[in-house]
Amino acid sequence: MTEELLTIRRAEIDDINEIGFLANQIWPKVYDYMISADQISYMIGLYYSPEALYRQMTEQHHVFLLAEIGENPVGFASFSRLEPGVFNLHKLYLQPDLQGKGIGKALVEAVLDEAFEGEGRYLRLKVNRTNKSIPFYQKLGFKIIGEEDIDIGSGYYMNDYIMQRDI
Repeated sequence: MTEELLTIRRAEIDDINEIGFLANQIWPKVYDYMISADQISYMIGLYYSPEALYRQMTEQHHVFLLAEIGENPVGFASFSRLEPGVFNLHKLYLQPDLQGKGIGKALVEAVLDEAFEGEGRYLRLKVNRTNKSIPFYQKLGFKIIGEEDIDIGSGYYMNDYIMQRDI
């Protein structure tokens, strides 16, 4: 990693702009091989506008975690309870130049800790079936338990695996 300390903290409403900024920095770099630039732009607007992030935090009860090295945010995760005993990892994003250094794993472990405290038994996630991160999730104990195709509007679909692991 670096000489500076990694910290992971719960994000607040005041962090919405930082999360959106990170998404705008990360998405074009990590999804360019998988989806078009137009779809990347559409999905950033759909999921990372200040209004969308505010709704996720306040109405949908998503908990956001920010990973920071020193004072610099470098990634984030979000999760929520789906049903009793089952939590969903909605987002896990990290600056590409910091991938492979244990930060993503640390974010997942922080989510697992919080879900365990919330009496979670399983953590689920959805990941595009062509995403290069599938082996990362499998290494962390996630197994593919299904598939789902979701129409997100404007002619775009999310073609995902559903993955799950015990907490």
